[in-house]
Parts: sequence; C-alpha cells; structure tokens
Amino acid sequence: MTIPLWTPSRRRVEAARLTEFVRRYAPGATDFEAVHGWSVDQREEFWAAVWDYGGVIGERGERRSVQRTAMPGARFFPDATLNYARNLLRRSDDAPAIIATAEGVADQVLSWRDLRAQVAQVAAALRADGVGAGDRVAAWMPHVPETVVVLLAAASIGATFSSCSPDFGTLGVLDRFGQVEPTVLVAADGYRYGGRTFDVRDRLAEIVAGLPTVRRAVLVGNVDHDAVAPATTAWCDWVAPHRAMTEPDFVELPFDHPLYVLFSSGTTGAPKCIVHRAGGILLKHIAEQQLQCDVRAGDRVLYFTTAGWMMWNWLVGALASEATIVLADGSPFEPGPSRLFDVVDAHDVTLLGVGAKYLDALRKDGERPGDDHDLGSLCTICSTGSPLVAEGFEYVYEAIKPDVHLASISGGTDLCGCLVMGDPTRLVFAGEIQGPALGVAAAVFGDDGRPAAVDETGELVATAPFPSMPLRFGADPDGARLRAAYFERFPGVWAHGDFAARTTHGGFVITGRSDATLNPGGVRIGTAELYRAVEALPEIAEALAIGQPWDSDVRIVLFVRTVAGRDLDAALVERIRSEVRRRCSPRHVPARIVAVTDLPRTRSGKLAELAVADVVAGRVVRNTEALANPESLAQFKNRAELVD
Repeated sequence: MTIPLWTPSRRRVEAARLTEFVRRYAPGATDFEAVHGWSVDQREEFWAAVWDYGGVIGERGERRSVQRTAMPGARFFPDATLNYARNLLRRSDDAPAIIATAEGVADQVLSWRDLRAQVAQVAAALRADGVGAGDRVAAWMPHVPETVVVLLAAASIGATFSSCSPDFGTLGVLDRFGQVEPTVLVAADGYRYGGRTFDVRDRLAEIVAGLPTVRRAVLVGNVDHDAVAPATTAWCDWVAPHRAMTEPDFVELPFDHPLYVLFSSGTTGAPKCIVHRAGGILLKHIAEQQLQCDVRAGDRVLYFTTAGWMMWNWLVGALASEATIVLADGSPFEPGPSRLFDVVDAHDVTLLGVGAKYLDALRKDGERPGDDHDLGSLCTICSTGSPLVAEGFEYVYEAIKPDVHLASISGGTDLCGCLVMGDPTRLVFAGEIQGPALGVAAAVFGDDGRPAAVDETGELVATAPFPSMPLRFGADPDGARLRAAYFERFPGVWAHGDFAARTTHGGFVITGRSDATLNPGGVRIGTAELYRAVEALPEIAEALAIGQPWDSDVRIVLFVRTVAGRDLDAALVERIRSEVRRRCSPRHVPARIVAVTDLPRTRSGKLAELAVADVVAGRVVRNTEALANPESLAQFKNRAELVD
C-alpha cells in the first residue's frame, strides 16, 4: 500500500474553509467524493453556495442557469449583475493589499485604501480617454502593482483587459494585442531579470506603431522613474488630473461581461484569443482559492508568475478573498536560489505558488530551503505549469517543510483555473494531484469516448459545464474555432488536451499534453511519463521527447540536457534506456537519445515539444515569439543522429 507523504491533522481539517463550507451547504456529504458529486450534479446549487460563501457583491437574479447541459452554450446566472473590481476591492483600510518585491529595488507596500484610490484615478484617466464598457485596455508590463491597478481600473468601468510581459518581442505582442485592438496601451520602459536591466523602449515604439487602434500609450517608469519615450504619456502625467479621486465608480455589468482576454502559448501558430467572463472567473477563483487552497482574509499569497501567464490573473483574484497578494518580479534565482523562500519569511507568506520545474531545479541542485529558513507562516505550496514528478513531491516534504499542504494543480489558460487540484482535508501521495476541482466534472476518457479504468491513461475531460468556460474566441463569430478547440473530439464534452489517469486514491496523474503524445507502434505514450523516469537520474537536468516519423511509424527521440560537468556518453545512454524500460515499458525506450545545451520553452516555462518536432521534421516554427529562448531551436536542426 502506498504511504501518504502528508496527512492533515484533525485540527487542520476541522478548521479548513472547505469543512466549514460543506457543513453549511452540503451537510449530508460525508467525504470529498460525495461533496464533489453534489457540486457537479447540483451545480447550480453549488455555484450559488460559492456566491454566498464568498460574499459576492452583486445581484444574483432568479435564474441559476440556462441550457444547463449544453457544451458549449450553458450559461450560469443569466440575470445576475456585478462588478469584478468591486468584489476585489471590498476593503478600504490601511492593511496591505499588495506587497511588491523586485530585483535591486526596495519592497513596496500598497494598502487597500491606496489601491482603491489608484484604481479610481486610473479609471478616471481611462474615462477621460473615452474608454468605456466594451473597449479594450492592454498592458505590456512586468509583475508590478501598476499592472494590477490597470486591470482593476479597466474592470471597474467595464473595459476588457489584456496583458503580456515585457520580455515578449514585438511580433509576440502584436500577435496578441493586434487581435484585441486596444484603445489604451500601458507599457513599462523596461524590466529587471537575472541581475540585468533591459530597456524595451525601442520595441515599444514598434508596438505602438503596429497598433493603429491605440489612442493613448502610457509609459510606466519601471527601471527609470523619469523615463520618456516618443508618442507616449508618462504615467504620472496621465493620472495627475485625477489625483483627487479616492473611490472608484463601479459599473454593474452582466455576469458574462467580458473581463479579460488571455492567449494560448502560440507555439504552433497565432495564439488563441480567449475571452473570459467576469462572473465565471470570480466564482471559479473563489471556489479554488478559498475551498481547495484554504485562502482566507489576511493571508498572504505569492504565485511566482509574469503578467503573460494565467497564474497572474489567478493571483490577482486572491484579492476577492481579502488576502494580500505578493508580487515577486524578476528571476527566482536572483540573487540566489533561496530568493522566494527569503520572501516567504520576510513577508509571512501563507501560500507559495511555483512552477514544477522550479522545484525540480532546486532538487537537482541540492538546495534545502528548510534548513536555513523558518517558513513558519507557510501553509500551502502550489505547483503547476508541468507535471510534478514523484521525487519532486518527496523533495518538498524532505527539504522544504514536512507539514505543508503540497497542492499540485492543473488546468490552463482556456478556463483560467483548474480542472484538477489540491484539497487541504485529504492525504497527499507522491506524484498525484489530489482530485478534481469542485464544480468540475473531471474525468478521463479512452479513445472510444468512454470513461477509462483506474490507472488507465486517456484524455482529461470535463463532462458538464462550469462557469469559467471561455465566453468566446476573438475573430470567431459563429463559435466554430471554439467548438473545434474543445468539443469536436468528444461531442458535448470538454477535451482539455492533457493525457491523464485516475488513481486508486481518487486523484489524477497528468502524463503530458495529448497533442504532444507519442505514438510508437500505435501505442499512445504521454511525454511526462518519460520525463519522470529520465529526470530521476542525477546526471540529467531535464529532458524533452518528440515522436519522429520513421519507417512508416513513429520513433521516440529524447533530447537531454545533462548537469554541469557530465557528458552524454554511451554508459549514460544505456542507463537512460534501462531506467525508462524499468520504470515505464519497453515501448517507452527512446530510439535516439541526443544531447543539447538548452531546451526551448514558452514564456510560462512549459517545454515546447511541438516546436522541436517541427524543427526536426524540417517544418517552419510558426510563432517563435511565443518562446522565451527561441535561439535554442537551432541545435535541433539537421542533427546527424536523426537521419540514419
């Protein structure tokens, strides 16, 4: 029998917000399976309970849903009105709403009172520029308070917001914001990362020139307070006429009013322009954060992200729980690998969110943050971005903190939330996500469209509607692209694009993106299964696998980056093959293993497997702007090892 890595204490279970919620709204449910079943079968009742428990400010209306089973087409609370920003700015006192920390500058604290005033002033500046409900506001900004202020100001007046981070190149920004057609663009003069400062004003000039709908470009002096740039207005000058404003004027809007636009990574073409509905996002984040991450008023939440990843939007949503959000901009390894844990201790962070690859990097480097940090405030560690291997789970409990809720979570930009995630009242097992998200009918389907057996790998799906499904895609008037993206493979069922399996504990194991699934001999293999086996070897820093068409079939090619000072010799190649055969199966064993010095990844840190497959096959990678390190693709081209 598998031994759990963490068992929540009885006291912790009793005090959990999920326990309180169940007692209040589903007293007949005796375990999580029953609670989840109720949350899906009686989903209108569940989401109404989330509205009440989360103290949503607004009018819910009489109807709780229309077309309750249609996917796409279902709508929740069609008569409701609310304002997203009002719900995030429910406090007005001197307690901290935002704590910002960045490389090379002093920490900044913004109280709830100050945040409300800044939102009011920026909203007034937007209105003065003619921005109203239905217009678009874009931010090309780092992970700083001004970015949060612009989102909330836009939402307060009904404008739709979109953002990406300043490390995006010109074409990457235009590929995204060109679809949004913003009226106002807010941009920084530069950013700091890895001990260096990057001035992006040359790119900004190109971006402004490439967005003909922009009537006002606002420059935020992020690295130089006095920075100027052609065809822009300084942030201070833009806001100055409205400094007397202290309270926002919120516009009440329909539940499905477009709140913000997120974009897919876009490594295989133009990024999808995903429009999200305000009410659905608000309820989804309340359910995830308060019930399954146990976030409460006064907590301090740090998710390491950029403004170009959906976890930034998720983090901002924690304001609705009256939690302080901690913005950590720059590199997590600058000035050293313990930086994020330094921030946890300095600011009493209660929830720390990171990418799985960050934890893997710490583990590989032998870092032990728990040895020289107090971490007394830390209750929850969330991990996402890619599957966290079993050794990563064990590392957290052995080297960081033995009594912490490790919540591996998985979802995506498409729903700006999770399909499967943690539960503060249940056991944590190595390598497993604890269970489905409440209100989401998560399941695993085989190729035949039927539920897969326990431990059988298949497609991660949702079989019933939930409120944060996308409102629409940009430039998709009849919804054809949205239906093709999620509902064509299994009609009436959301196919998420992840390869997964249910476990005997009621949890999930994500084994990779199904669009990057390997098919040697017609057998579907998730790439994460390979990575788990290969990256367990101390000589391997990270790996990336693709399927290469070969001899009327597909063969597995594995690219590896070794740790410093270790070469990929014949002995190591044999060890890799042996380990894959032992831990996975003979079918998983790579036909070719090739050494590289870097692996391409998206700006949110995900491996760009499909881009590598395109390069190896001699195809053009259609959107290198979506990659954080596009120069790494050159080493995959015309490899002699792959042509014989």
